[in-house]
Amino acid sequence: MNNQNISADSTGAFVPAALLKQLAAAPHRLLFLIGATNVLLAMAAWTLWLIDARWNVFDITQPVVPAGWLHAVVMQYYVLPAFIFGFLLTVFPRWMGLPAFERKHYVPVGLGLVGGQLLTLIGAAAGLPVMQAAAAITILSWSVGLWLLAKLVYVHSAKDWHSVSCVLALTFGLCGLLMYAAFLATFDARWMFATIKIGSIGLLLPIYFTVCHRMIPFFASSALPGYQTDRPLWSLAFVWAAALGQLYLEIRHGYAWIWLPAGLLAVHCSWLLFKWWPRRQMPALLRVLFVGFAWLPISFALYAIQSAWYAISGAFILGRAPAHALFIGFFGSLLVAMVTRVTQGHSGRPLVLGAVAAVAFVLVQGVAILRIVAETMPDAMFWQVLAAIGWVLAFIPWVARSSWIYLTPRVDGRTG
Repeated sequence: MNNQNISADSTGAFVPAALLKQLAAAPHRLLFLIGATNVLLAMAAWTLWLIDARWNVFDITQPVVPAGWLHAVVMQYYVLPAFIFGFLLTVFPRWMGLPAFERKHYVPVGLGLVGGQLLTLIGAAAGLPVMQAAAAITILSWSVGLWLLAKLVYVHSAKDWHSVSCVLALTFGLCGLLMYAAFLATFDARWMFATIKIGSIGLLLPIYFTVCHRMIPFFASSALPGYQTDRPLWSLAFVWAAALGQLYLEIRHGYAWIWLPAGLLAVHCSWLLFKWWPRRQMPALLRVLFVGFAWLPISFALYAIQSAWYAISGAFILGRAPAHALFIGFFGSLLVAMVTRVTQGHSGRPLVLGAVAAVAFVLVQGVAILRIVAETMPDAMFWQVLAAIGWVLAFIPWVARSSWIYLTPRVDGRTG
């Protein structure tokens, strides 16, 4: 068949126009596919860099932006935000009872994020002008996505504080991107330092916590009859205040005092985990959300220990372990858990974890532990390579299955 408006030919193979139409049928389809592609592309590039740094296999030259800094920017401002925008552009209208976004709204956001990452990775070898173009494209697409979400918050008569929190975090993210662009223009390392700290503590942490605060008790009440939902709004304000306190101290190099906001975050998130955790058997798809959230108090307990020891001795005994407990343990685990649930539900499939996602989730736990332990090992780079390879292996089957779902119609025949 030659008709590009139909979804498949006589053999059942999807034609390109139908594939693109299917992919753009909902924000989460397009942006989750972009995020899934990005997560493998970014980590494959980082793994090759680590292997070469350890054994000098490929003789890779240092990119114009130091590789470690570039890795942090790509993961914090390209890989995870693609999933974040896909989720928020899908759920914001539902949270507020407003009309869903159309293709013309979210397609430019997705294309900008994937184009920005591709040009960033190309620019690592091609040179500074390509990286500057990538930053400009990313800032533009991010601004479009932020404007779409902020506009809904503005027109919504009864302010939804979870939405306000997400918009505020994305605004911090835009500030981080502008600082990254300033670094590319001046090569003043202070801009890059602020970019990386804002990405983790000002952007990703508040958004992840906000989504957990809203969705984990909701998912638990949906799966477990009689479960009591408890989502105190003051908790959002508390976490924001503590996170901003830590962000300020990080940027000002006040490492001897980070134990205070980090300790408060560890205690508060432990309390929430205790309150939310069901006192009965729960489905695997729900359990992984709680296990993933458990990494948050662990991460900030490590930050607090690191800071307290530094205040006493002047030594960073844990290196980057607290940051990777947060990045891999918390962000990585909940990436698998939350995206799997959204993907299953929004494709008309049963709300079950499934073998592929379960294996990915378990492997991510191992990768997080390995990356934390690597900071204490004599040959730290060797263990970092193993952790990076483990991340790629964990995500390949999950990305492949998820991508197939995004490119095919819902199994229940509904649109979206």
